[in-house]
Amino acid sequence: MTGQRSLRHWIDGAEAAGDARERIGVVNPATATVIGDAPAGTAADVDLAVAAAQRALPLWSAVPPGERAAAVARIADGIKGALDDFAATVTAEMGSPISYAKTVQAELPAQVAATFAAVADGFVWEEELGNALVMREPIGVVGAITPWNAPLYQTVAKVAPALLAGCTVVLKPSVATPLTAALFAEVTAGAGIPPGVFNIVYGSGSVVGEAICAHPGVDMVSFTGSTGAGKQVSIGATGTIKRVALELGGKSANVILDDADLHHAVTIGLEYAWMNSGQTCAAWTRMLVPAHRHDEIVELAVAAASSHTVGDPTDPATRIGPMASTAQQRTVSGYIDRGIADGATVAFGGPGPVPGLDHGSYVRPTIFANVAPDAVIAQEEIFGPVLSVIPYTDEDDAVAIANNSIYGLGGSVFGQPDHALAVARRMRTGQVIVNNGEFNLAAPFGGYKQSGNGRELGRFGIEEYLELKAIHR
Repeated sequence: MTGQRSLRHWIDGAEAAGDARERIGVVNPATATVIGDAPAGTAADVDLAVAAAQRALPLWSAVPPGERAAAVARIADGIKGALDDFAATVTAEMGSPISYAKTVQAELPAQVAATFAAVADGFVWEEELGNALVMREPIGVVGAITPWNAPLYQTVAKVAPALLAGCTVVLKPSVATPLTAALFAEVTAGAGIPPGVFNIVYGSGSVVGEAICAHPGVDMVSFTGSTGAGKQVSIGATGTIKRVALELGGKSANVILDDADLHHAVTIGLEYAWMNSGQTCAAWTRMLVPAHRHDEIVELAVAAASSHTVGDPTDPATRIGPMASTAQQRTVSGYIDRGIADGATVAFGGPGPVPGLDHGSYVRPTIFANVAPDAVIAQEEIFGPVLSVIPYTDEDDAVAIANNSIYGLGGSVFGQPDHALAVARRMRTGQVIVNNGEFNLAAPFGGYKQSGNGRELGRFGIEEYLELKAIHR
C-alpha cells in the first residue's frame, strides 16, 4: 500500500461527502505515521445511508435467491482479485503480519463469501408444516458494526449473509480500519451490487454506532467487538426492540490432556494464542496442563516461542507485529505488569520495549507459568500476545477451570481422539477444535455467556438475517 488516501462515505452506490466537518486520521501502528483519513460521520449521515438502504430494500429482497447468491459469488471473486491490496491495507492499518494478512485477513474472507454463496443453493426458504406455509423473509435494513482486528473478514461475515437473505446494509467500520472498508465497497460495486444495497458511514461508535443502533429505520444490528461495547449496543437497540446479534470477547481454554502429543499440542496451541499478534477474540489464551507435566510443557512453549519473530509487519518472516494502536499497546503492557504483580512466573518475554523496535506499538510476546485460574490475566481478555499456562489436577478440574469464565467463544482439546471429544462435549463454549481439526466455514460460529448471542457462517449465518412467517390455510 502506497500513498495517503482521504475517504468519503459510500451511500447509494457512490462516494458521498456527507455532513461531517471533522476527519479521523488512520495511523500505521508499526511506523506511527498517518496513512489516510476518513470523515467523522454524524447522525445525519446515518439518516442518509439508512434512507438509501430502505429505498433499495423492496427491489433487492425481490431478487431471486439464486441471483443474490451469484452476486455474493462475484464479491468473493472480487476479493480474490484484490488479495494483495487487501492484505497490504490491513497490514498498514492495524499491523497484522503480512503473511497472516494474505492467508487469513484476505484469502479467508474470499473463502467465506464463496461458502455462503454455495450454502445458499440448498437453503430452504419455504416449507409446508401441516396446513401452514412457513416462509423465511429478510429482516430488512441491517446495521453492521465491525472491529479493527479482522476488518475484511468481519465485514464479509456480516454483509454476505445479509445480502443473501435479501437485506440491505449500512456498515460502520472501525475508525482504525476504514481503508479496508473502502476497498470492499469498490468490490461490491464491481460485483454489480445495486445502489443503496450496501452503504458505509465512517465515524466513531459513540456517534455513528449509537445512531445506527437507535435508528427506527434499522431493523437489526450485527456487532462484533468487546463485551463492554456489545452491552452498549444492546442498550441502544432497546428503544426500537430491534434484533441484535453480538460476537464479543473471549478467553478460550486450550486443554492439553495427559495422553496428548505434547509437542504438537503446545506448538499449535501457541500459534492459536498468538495469531494476529494475539489480537483475536477466539485466541487460545489459557493453556490448561496436567500439573505434573507443567514444567515440561512450559519448556516446550518457550522453545516454540523463539520462532515467533517480532518485527516489521511487512516482512514475510515476521510472525508478531505491533499492537493495532498505542492504546492497545498500553493495555497489553498493563496486563503483563499485572500478571507479575499477582505472582505469575514470566517464562518468556515480559515487560519493557522490544529491542530494536523503538517506534511503533510493539510489546514483548509473553508466556506466564503457574498462573492461578482466578488471576486477572486468566480471566480478562488481554487481546495481545500473552499466554497463561494454568496447571490442573485432574480432568474434572480441567473442565471446571475451562468453564470458569464469563466468556464462552472458542476452545481446544488435545488428547486421544475419543478422550478429547468427551472433554470437548463438557466445555461451555460456542466451538471447540479437537486435535487441530480443520475449521469448517459452513459450521456455526458464535459464543455462550458474555461472548455474545447469535451465530455467523454457513446457513446459520443466513438465518440470523431472516424473519419467520407462518401462513395458515
